[in-house]
Amino acid sequence: MEKKPIKRDKNIQPLSRDHHHTLLLCWKIRKGFSKGVAPNRMKTYSDWFFESHVLPHFKIEEKYLFPVLGEDHDMIKRALAEHRRLERLFKDEKDIVRSLSLIEEELELHVRYEERELFNEIQKQARPEQLEVILEVHKDERFQENTSDEFWK
Repeated sequence: MEKKPIKRDKNIQPLSRDHHHTLLLCWKIRKGFSKGVAPNRMKTYSDWFFESHVLPHFKIEEKYLFPVLGEDHDMIKRALAEHRRLERLFKDEKDIVRSLSLIEEELELHVRYEERELFNEIQKQARPEQLEVILEVHKDERFQENTSDEFWK
């Protein structure tokens, strides 16, 4: 059975593009492990990515997108719990290898959940003006890569 491409509302497309870069982070971590890259190098990059991209993305979702369904909605409860869990993993300094491994796995699952389920439900329920606000607060800025240590190459 062939899956149809998801038709993403234009106002949410910048958030979906963020997800693409986030999936690339997961790939970079996997690549780093397969190449035997020092965990601290991957941690430095993932810390930068978290501060520069993941946290701002989470804030936009939580402030503007998730209220469409409301904090008591099961899908939103799940997404918020995953955000909290991922933040803890990114901030973990004790077992970097374990945390990076879990980030790589759990972040990919989280993005797939948001793209395939949560965003679709939000699109169905949102009023046009709710979606327009999202585009206003999250202009589709070009992704700026950190090329100071491209450990994945």
